[in-house]
Amino acid sequence: MTNHTQSFARNVRCNALRMVHRAKASHIGSALSIADIVSVLYGKVMHVDPKNPTLKDRDRFILSKGHACVAVYAALAEAGFIAQSELETYGADFSWLMNHISHKVAGVELSTGALGHGLPFGVGKALAAKTRKADWRVFVVLSDGEMDEGSNWEAMMFAAHHKLDNLVAVIDYNKLQSLDTVSRTLNLEPLTDKLRAFGWDVVSVDGHDHDALASALDARTPGHPRMIVADTVKGKGVSFMENEVQWHYRSPSDEQLAAALRELEAANA
Repeated sequence: MTNHTQSFARNVRCNALRMVHRAKASHIGSALSIADIVSVLYGKVMHVDPKNPTLKDRDRFILSKGHACVAVYAALAEAGFIAQSELETYGADFSWLMNHISHKVAGVELSTGALGHGLPFGVGKALAAKTRKADWRVFVVLSDGEMDEGSNWEAMMFAAHHKLDNLVAVIDYNKLQSLDTVSRTLNLEPLTDKLRAFGWDVVSVDGHDHDALASALDARTPGHPRMIVADTVKGKGVSFMENEVQWHYRSPSDEQLAAALRELEAANA
């Protein structure tokens, strides 16, 4: 199964690069950072049906860091929710595939863009499932810079109070924000201690280790929501993009796209 999700993640990265290049868009570093997380979710962990995106008992996935949408669009195409050809319309006039994730796309639960909204929404969904005695789970992916938003901490208090053990949140902890490092912008540390103090079951994992991610995402601690602090690398998979803050906004040139795709193909040969 790991080989399947690794191949899934390579395709997500390649398609994300092509989309951002074609649209002359931004946020490729953020998308590459979460490619492994979304690939494990869609390729192994979540109960979803691409032939029936509104399946009643489906797991719900929410990308709170909506600017990294190309990773999810690529994952949806890889999983069969949308056609691969639809990815070519990303960012174009009248396309469903907008530059921040849109609920008009099959398989997307919530449009996000302004940060700090995904987790509160996910908490509400998890509470709804508990109230209805439904078995489905809610998965939310957040950015580390997004943890500057107070709405997330309010949501965490609410989730712990209501014992929402059907809720899993993942912080993409790549330690870079839009213009600088997280530590210089607004230091989050000691992050795991803070999260535990808010009543969550907290685990730190390598955000690019598929087996570790699958284990952490599958696990449940009765009576506690789960927070996965995923240590990641912004721009992961493309050496000249890794840990470089410029790739939050920069779009690759023709030559850079070709070099990035060659590197990804070589790494997975």
